[in-house]
Amino acid sequence: MKMLKKTVALLCFCAAGPLLAAPCEAEIEGNDAMQFNLKTMSVPASCKQFTVKLKHVGKLPKTAMGHNWVLVKTADLDGVDKDGIMAGPANNYIKPGDTRVIAHTKLIGGGESDSLKFDVAKLKASESYTFFCSFPGHVAIMKGTLTLTK
Repeated sequence: MKMLKKTVALLCFCAAGPLLAAPCEAEIEGNDAMQFNLKTMSVPASCKQFTVKLKHVGKLPKTAMGHNWVLVKTADLDGVDKDGIMAGPANNYIKPGDTRVIAHTKLIGGGESDSLKFDVAKLKASESYTFFCSFPGHVAIMKGTLTLTK
């Protein structure tokens, strides 16, 4: 009986492991009202990589109401946005090779989704980060803060 209790306890502990682990992914939605459903995102420092899943829950095509998810240092936001607009839709409104961009999805339209993974080691707890949509004009409303948490 003692062995059975130990076995059951061990199984419960092992099964709970994934539930206790830090979530190393987040899902975010964009819509036809030019809004993200999240204003903040937290990335646990214990994660080696972090996955962002973007879903466009609207119906409009990407030529009219495209959305992407772009992560930058807050200080770089304006410059990355302006350069992205100049890069155009063929480049997902991201300047090719822009080292200020930490991570980004492709531009998607209604009903589409995309995901990305980035190395958490690129983030510093002392830095301020902003995620935003780089489709022209969307940055005014479609942005939020990303923080590295312990």
